[in-house]
Amino acid sequence: GAQYEFEPAEEEILTRLLPQNLAIQIYRALLDNAAGFYGSQMTAMDNATRNAGEMINKLTLNYNRTRQANITRELIEIISGAEAL
Repeated sequence: GAQYEFEPAEEEILTRLLPQNLAIQIYRALLDNAAGFYGSQMTAMDNATRNAGEMINKLTLNYNRTRQANITRELIEIISGAEAL
């Protein structure tokens, strides 16, 4: 078979590419970690927003029921007072 000569030599190519490859793999792992962190943070904030919306709805309903009960009580007091006269 034919002999091929590489320039630069295979060993030199490896000594240059291995550190670069390692740095790229570490950088990718850091990016994957950051993406996972931000993804979970976004999910947590989405859940918090949803829970806050549900809490607002419950508090609004509770406020309206209490307000209506007070109005009803005041009307009963007014009617009872008018009947007493």
